Amino acid sequence: MSTIGPMFAASANLGLANAERMLKGIAASDFGRFARPGGQVIVSNHPAFICGHLSLYVPKVLNDLQQDASAFEPSAKYEELFSKHATCTDDPDCTIYPGKDELVDRLLGGYQAAAAALMTAPDELFTAEYPDEAMRAKVPTVGAADNFYVGGHFMLHIGQLSAWRRAMGMAPA
Repeated sequence: MSTIGPMFAASANLGLANAERMLKGIAASDFGRFARPGGQVIVSNHPAFICGHLSLYVPKVLNDLQQDASAFEPSAKYEELFSKHATCTDDPDCTIYPGKDELVDRLLGGYQAAAAALMTAPDELFTAEYPDEAMRAKVPTVGAADNFYVGGHFMLHIGQLSAWRRAMGMAPA
């Protein structure tokens, strides 16, 4: 019986619901743009970067849960554009980042798959030592890492999306 995974999935599903609300009403032409309230450019993560960056963590979670992550593995281009070392860039001509539909589909579809996998994952997977040595000091177990990836990390970036919306003059979602 799985008891740990469903707790993490509940958090993932709350994050997904927030993301879906936040993504509604954003024009495809604005998806890769820095906000410019009153003409002042705010150099902060925009929706394209947020969606692409978060999508990189789905295969990590699925692999941790011994699930097939092949449909969600990022291309080399995604790694280049969206890794934790990448810099978010203003894209007024929509030529740097993939389009809104692709990025939203990867984000939502990926985290839906991760939440579903969490629901049935055996508890013993979560207590295993996290294999990424560099991250292990921060997240010592698979459960700690996966909970962070679908919870705190996800919501941190969705919070950026909320702030971007407001800076763009959009209503709260």
